[in-house]
Amino acid sequence: MFDATEFCRISGIQQEALADWIEAEWLRPRQTHNGWRFSMIDLMRVQLVLDLQGQMGVNDEGVAVILHLLDQIHGLRRALRGTTSATMRRVSGSPVRG
Repeated sequence: MFDATEFCRISGIQQEALADWIEAEWLRPRQTHNGWRFSMIDLMRVQLVLDLQGQMGVNDEGVAVILHLLDQIHGLRRALRGTTSATMRRVSGSPVRG
């Protein structure tokens, strides 16, 4: 986990951009009594946003849509894993019929 200063240094973004991205919910750091704490996932999201805006020319609205869709995909994957695990537990706990 990184504090805001360290995160900006590592990611290469400015403090002002960081505040804007948090407000836009492009980044969702944990709030602690010592301030924001950023994860490696946050660092990867910064790289994605920089790639989208730079190399691909995606505007802010497009970035917001892309990040929202990625978050939905990850949420669906988590739900599917949970459903699959529950199904496997039920199946493995069932008596064999034959």
